[in-house]
Amino acid sequence: MLAPKKAKYRKWQTGRRRGARLVKPETRGITVAFGQFGLKALTQARVTSNQLEAARRALSRAGGKSAKIWTRIFPDRPFTQKAAEVGMGSGKGDVAGYVFEVRPGRILFEIDGAPEQQAREALRKAGTKLPLKARVVGRD
Repeated sequence: MLAPKKAKYRKWQTGRRRGARLVKPETRGITVAFGQFGLKALTQARVTSNQLEAARRALSRAGGKSAKIWTRIFPDRPFTQKAAEVGMGSGKGDVAGYVFEVRPGRILFEIDGAPEQQAREALRKAGTKLPLKARVVGRD
């Protein structure tokens, strides 16, 4: 699983799950820059490192040996969780993992070196592992 080597702050404030800022389209990372095809997010979600790893594995298996894959996002936002059957109060829970807040329009993965049909199918399979709606796009 992906996690940052070090962080300036161990625990972040929660933020909003569905704020006005999160629904606005992304302004950075919206074009296919490295490969021929990419997986573009259509909805907003918090993608955990486990989900990202599952999508990466599906993409690499379906893409074939000659495919080169780029992961364009990195989970650097920690989320906390209290242990099971622990009462309210007594502070914030421990860091349970890391997420990346995806906004609509962000390119998540890119692939190159595979035939078009195989690349599109591999990206579609990777998109099913993520908690958002995604579309396969080509280089403009």
